[in-house]
Amino acid sequence: MATLRELKGRIGSVASSEKITGAMKMISSAKMHKAEQALRQLRPFRDQVETIMANLADSDATFASPLMEERPVQRAIIVVWGSDDGLCGAYNVNIFKQLLQRIADLRQELGQGARITVCAVGAKMAKACGKISLPGVDTMSAEGVDSKSADTKVRDFIWRLRDMFLRGEADRVEAVYMSFKSISRQRLETAQLLPVSASAFSEAGKEVQARPYLFEPSPAAIFDKILPMYLLALMQDIFTENRASEQAARVMAMQSANDNAKKLREQLNLEFNKLRQAAITTELLDILGGQVRD
Repeated sequence: MATLRELKGRIGSVASSEKITGAMKMISSAKMHKAEQALRQLRPFRDQVETIMANLADSDATFASPLMEERPVQRAIIVVWGSDDGLCGAYNVNIFKQLLQRIADLRQELGQGARITVCAVGAKMAKACGKISLPGVDTMSAEGVDSKSADTKVRDFIWRLRDMFLRGEADRVEAVYMSFKSISRQRLETAQLLPVSASAFSEAGKEVQARPYLFEPSPAAIFDKILPMYLLALMQDIFTENRASEQAARVMAMQSANDNAKKLREQLNLEFNKLRQAAITTELLDILGGQVRD
């Protein structure tokens, strides 16, 4: 049975843990709001690019781009996003389960002869993916990027994937990531990056109004310039969504840890008070017993 001194030490340790988890929750919350703000700033650019693409698709012009070339899929790349740091609950576990499910679906769709390469962004996800031992599944390094990368590194990463697709080293490139909805709700998403599907613009919910447009220099030239911008906007959006989702998961994990620490401290306080009351009662009985004997 624990002594009063031991219980007092435990209560102090739990109280310290409660303060630490509370501080970590505040830090993660600030980072999440920063990522959420960056996401709101990115959305108008992506929406405008998608609107232009939708208007171009609605025109009478015909478009052809190597980035939209559909071909038999013999080599597929799945880029999966996770975290570089821990203490975010089951965030990485849930994404990894979705990755394994997507690999199984692709294996069923493409057949056993297709090769699937997994490219993990984030140290924790890369460590988990390094343990994958499935037939026909390889891993590749996401050189130069991590879960916190932005701007230039993100651009270089998507251009690297684009070049692999254009060289025929990959026939399809997909993304598995966590989409940020709110602090308490994130949703697993699987998106096709390459080849770019014409249906992607209609799926984005863009309603093109029937109005005349004059394209300068030409619809095809504009399309060739806008399509890489669409890919870049999509990749920047995914990186930012991943950062916001990771911090949201960490906020919830720290909140849960803080609540558990608070409950444990209350239980220890109750046990401490009971033990102290028992000690006081024993001392009083000893005093009363001595007085009776006298």
